[in-house]
Amino acid sequence: MHALIGLGNPANRYDDTRHNIGYLIVDHFSGVKNIPFKPGKGDYYYKELDLNDQPVLIFKPTTYMNKSGRAVRQILEYFSLSVDQLLIICDDFNLPFGAFRFRMKGSDGGHKGLKSIIYQLQTEDFNRFRFGIGDEFSDATSFVLESFSKKEFTKLNDLLLISTEAIHHWLEQGIERTMNKYNRQFISENGK
Repeated sequence: MHALIGLGNPANRYDDTRHNIGYLIVDHFSGVKNIPFKPGKGDYYYKELDLNDQPVLIFKPTTYMNKSGRAVRQILEYFSLSVDQLLIICDDFNLPFGAFRFRMKGSDGGHKGLKSIIYQLQTEDFNRFRFGIGDEFSDATSFVLESFSKKEFTKLNDLLLISTEAIHHWLEQGIERTMNKYNRQFISENGK
């Protein structure tokens, strides 16, 4: 079994913000299946999909970003999952818009959601998919809580399609092959 955890903030005012790309990606990934998210036994919503006879759990923590680790710990405990079954999906303001970075472990890189997860799990050894939201800003807090620009929105659907493809690749091929194929891939100013 695998578990995808998309990080974000649950209130409606955050729906289209850069910080909520984790939610957008898991919504897109699971949107082909007409199964709604349902409340879990903790601070998260979830759904279960069967992909090629393989169960995949998909989660959206409801703790707000800075306390994401609490929900991830609850998920691991309730579903008896190990950290090597997880893929944490989040934004990254250290990468240009649309760049992908899959990693099998590492520091939080300034991301408060990842910082909370590392603290709660007491390990940095978990797979993550960091989606570049842009690296040109003066104030990180304001930047991540803003909506994507019109120019970014025009590319977002293509990026969500590629994200879904990349997650399927992770499910089938594992983290190392996914890193080799998708890291730093992004849609440039002139297209793909």
